[in-house]
Amino acid sequence: MIAKPPSPTTSPANFRVADERLIKLTANAAGKVTTLLTRQGRPGGVLRVAVVGGGCSGLQYKMDLQDAPANRDFLVESAGVKVVVDPKSALYVTGSELDYSDALTEGGFKVKNPNAATSCSCGESFSA
Repeated sequence: MIAKPPSPTTSPANFRVADERLIKLTANAAGKVTTLLTRQGRPGGVLRVAVVGGGCSGLQYKMDLQDAPANRDFLVESAGVKVVVDPKSALYVTGSELDYSDALTEGGFKVKNPNAATSCSCGESFSA
């Protein structure tokens, strides 16, 4: 008799809960993220905020909508929205505030980061 291989099991992500001292959303940002998550069919999803190399100043923000936190993430609930940040990015975004404006010029998501030593004129990259 041939034994069936065991079925794969999914283990829940091993994440850590943090508070708004890591990152905070304004009401405008939370409203926009909630709308985007709902539109994508992910009402229980999360906003991932990451810092990656690139941009005019050396580092830039990357934001993505996902279903759930990944292993080792920090999870923050701010203004009713779940935000996840990986440990490396947390070093750069601690104390930041994410805002959103639907203005025709200079609209979109903006990060107010107290750790940024310099920012470029487009507001999408920084150096620490």
